[in-house]
Amino acid sequence: MTYEEFQKSSHFGLEELIAFAYGTLVDDPPEGFAARLPAPPFLMVDRILEIRSDGRQGRIVAEQDIRLDAWYFQCHMPADPVQPGCLGVDAIWQLLGFFCIWRGALGSGRALGCGEVVFSGQIRPFNRCVRYEVDVRRFTNLKESGASIVIGEGMVSVDGETVAEIHGARTGVFKGIAYPDYPRRSANAVGGRING
Repeated sequence: MTYEEFQKSSHFGLEELIAFAYGTLVDDPPEGFAARLPAPPFLMVDRILEIRSDGRQGRIVAEQDIRLDAWYFQCHMPADPVQPGCLGVDAIWQLLGFFCIWRGALGSGRALGCGEVVFSGQIRPFNRCVRYEVDVRRFTNLKESGASIVIGEGMVSVDGETVAEIHGARTGVFKGIAYPDYPRRSANAVGGRING
């Protein structure tokens, strides 16, 4: 799809999300279009059902099908399989980063934290579908640095029951931090504080 089609799309399927993870979704990306989603098995969404913006705010609704043989059920925990709650938080960060790029941010996405996380349930191997709903409270392009920041409120439910709330989730997109030549040593081979 073209970059214009990408920005106008209101939903994305699994094939499109995987293509985005590998950098092949957009045929004519603008310079600096470096952001990616994690590839499977760490990609925590199978489809984005709705993505929309209204000024500096917006909304994202996505789903992930539960798989009996998911990697995390095999190791967390033996004889008591449960999806780690942190993966639901990461899904919210993944969606917020995707929102930034969809809104025109250029660079590489990074989770920046969140406020309160409240778990009220769990996801088990015989559940069917996880739903993520994110209300974007504020999206900002920082003109001086070229960075973009998004803040949102996330809700995770499984088969219609809320199991987690993530308040004040923050994701940023920054220029010049990508490490595309891994595993070679280069300027971004070592991490540290991001100043943007």
